[in-house]
Amino acid sequence: MKATNTKGTAKKAATTASKGKTVKAKSSAAEGLRDLFVDSLKDIYWAEKALTKALPKMAKNATSENLITAINDHLTVTEEQVSRLEQVFEIIGEKAAAKKCDAMEGLIKEGESIMEETQEGPVRDAGIIAASQKIEHYEIATYGTLAAFATTLGEEQAAALLQQTLEEEKEADTILTEAAYNTINFDASEEDEE
Repeated sequence: MKATNTKGTAKKAATTASKGKTVKAKSSAAEGLRDLFVDSLKDIYWAEKALTKALPKMAKNATSENLITAINDHLTVTEEQVSRLEQVFEIIGEKAAAKKCDAMEGLIKEGESIMEETQEGPVRDAGIIAASQKIEHYEIATYGTLAAFATTLGEEQAAALLQQTLEEEKEADTILTEAAYNTINFDASEEDEE
């Protein structure tokens, strides 16, 4: 029976890994979980504020009354979420500050592109739902992570507020899914048949 060379295997794995590009951390990079938590809060704070500007544009370009109502309702919820994030900052003893969220900026731009690339009507509505759900899924991932960080850091009150927002984002995703499957996607598919 031949003995395995674990040293050789480890060296080969290290060589393979070193072929990828190593990212050098900025001087302001997070050093601990709390730093990462605060940095991530700043990121989603920017994202939510950006959404308060993007959602009205989506509603204005939608034609389905159900979709317009869902977007406008979520705008109200988003404004409450911005206030809730300000509470979280206060609870953890940090100043509420926004840091540009590249992911949300990209998702909003993608939504704008979808609106530019579709004719007004059911097809654009389906595109608005698709873009909105990408945003919701990003928010669901972010708030789930933030709630877990807060719990790990012993910030139970902050964790409860973040969990509340997580549940609202999941509900928004469900509403969008129902709007898509109840009428909008079927109306959009009829456009293909004409």
